[in-house]
Amino acid sequence: MLINANNIKVNYELEGAENAPLVMFSHSLAANLRMWDDQARSLHNNFRVLRYDTRGHGQTEVGKVPYSLELLTTDCISLLDALQIETVHFVGLSLGGMIGQSAAMQYPGRFRSLSLCDTTSYMPPDILGSWEDRIEIAKTNGMSALVETTITRWFSEQFQSDHKAVIDAVRSMIETTPVDGYCGCAQSIMDLDITAGLSTISVPTLLLVGENDPGTPVSAHRIMHENIKHSELNILPNALHLSNIEESKLFNRILFDFLERNL
Repeated sequence: MLINANNIKVNYELEGAENAPLVMFSHSLAANLRMWDDQARSLHNNFRVLRYDTRGHGQTEVGKVPYSLELLTTDCISLLDALQIETVHFVGLSLGGMIGQSAAMQYPGRFRSLSLCDTTSYMPPDILGSWEDRIEIAKTNGMSALVETTITRWFSEQFQSDHKAVIDAVRSMIETTPVDGYCGCAQSIMDLDITAGLSTISVPTLLLVGENDPGTPVSAHRIMHENIKHSELNILPNALHLSNIEESKLFNRILFDFLERNL
């Protein structure tokens, strides 16, 4: 469904009993709300689930580029306001986790808990060149030129071999991401430097990361764990960046337990 929020049309899905605790999911760069299908199914009987497409992704409007993390944070809160939702349990992966950190710092009263997955609070200068390269490739050759290198960063070779249908669906998500939306969000990631504010986050926080995540590694989550007071860190064996897909059963079990303990 589409709703006006922060001067764009935002695509979202809201499922589950109205009186159930509400969990909001925010996806990674070059994905869309379908990334959370398995989690939505897993939580459906116990929670109300809100998923949305980030600005410039899926069916949400691209708007004007470039973007900033501040803009994406405002999108998130504006969607809650448009839906007249006061508080949520928030789950974000990669870019979604960056949005969650930022939103929890700026709007602490809107969150009952945070789950920050395969994400980071800081983008080291030495990898900014790789982001510039990806943006240039997308602008020059389109999103299809980024598919295979992205899949390699997101999933182990074994998972790719064993789950071809899943990988094909993820390829489609990447290929259909608007170039301007991808580049706008990538530019917001390049400016990321919010570690200093993590100590202001006071809600219960779950940190989940794939053991072999190359882009937002375990070390980045240890830094977040050290700086967020009420946080717990879980490392998922074998998984790379999209740990919610590659190790979905373990991911779902840890997430469900965390949410149940913090109702």
